[in-house]
Amino acid sequence: MRTQPPVRPEPRTRTLDAPPSLGPLLARGALLSPFKRPRPDAPVPATRLVLPGARIDLAHLAAYERVCGFPTGADALPVTYPHVLAFPLAMRILAGRAFPLPLLGLVHTSIEITAHRECPADAEYELAVLVERLAPHRRGTEATVLTEARVRGALAWESRSTYLARHSPRDPGKDGEPGREQGRGHHGDRRPDPTRDHRRGPDPRRDSEPLPALAEWHLAPDVGRRYGAVSGDRNPIHLHPLTARLLGFPRAIAHGMWTVARCLAEYGPGETARVRAEFRAPVLLPGTVTYAARGPRFELRSGERVHVTGAVGPTHARDE
Repeated sequence: MRTQPPVRPEPRTRTLDAPPSLGPLLARGALLSPFKRPRPDAPVPATRLVLPGARIDLAHLAAYERVCGFPTGADALPVTYPHVLAFPLAMRILAGRAFPLPLLGLVHTSIEITAHRECPADAEYELAVLVERLAPHRRGTEATVLTEARVRGALAWESRSTYLARHSPRDPGKDGEPGREQGRGHHGDRRPDPTRDHRRGPDPRRDSEPLPALAEWHLAPDVGRRYGAVSGDRNPIHLHPLTARLLGFPRAIAHGMWTVARCLAEYGPGETARVRAEFRAPVLLPGTVTYAARGPRFELRSGERVHVTGAVGPTHARDE
């Protein structure tokens, strides 16, 4: 009999006066990580963090756009930027005692973004983050984190990210459906076909035919440090070869969200779009990767190894 995650109680809304400081959160998450025992039936934090009145620092936005390859000075935000804007709220939850998965070693396995409408760079946003659920995974336990951005009370942008905590199964019969792990353990498994639910984004793996190469990018050793500076995600696996080796990687690796943002900057989706991307294998730095795309689908690969698969589709009306 499989483990069933407990029913999450209606979340309590906690409103913040200012964005949390990332440095202390990262330190706290690292200190608490050894004491956590991840399991898919653990309760999730019953808290929805809200930050009203968030404004865009235009200098920070321009720095982000330059690092990721987006054109600078546009009236609308890049489709991935609200993820960075709300990252401190997500870290406040993921680094807390109530979150059952250890922050150290937590792997970002996929993201689904829906931009319901254009997100102006000069707007005021209400940001909200909560953990929706835990689920058993072949390699451990996976958490789904919902992030929302509202403008004048209307939902403008939302995302669902999945994060995997790798651990040995306590009972092989409780580990969910088998799947084939991709890469070296930093990026996750193949996921169920999202086209089965019309609320999910387009399926990055819908067509197995290889995508045509459109560009080749030579990535500098400092890509992780530069993206970490604008995103706040200073995980040591991205910053330096020495710290990456301590965590099992031969060199520093690029952030998954940087690889998606760089692909979308090249793809050029409109102001409203639905994006789904899966992180399948790490991108070592320095390195050379190939961007490939056709129709709604895109991918990042080096040789036969695929690092990221993704797809872009139109935004549909949100189910009530």
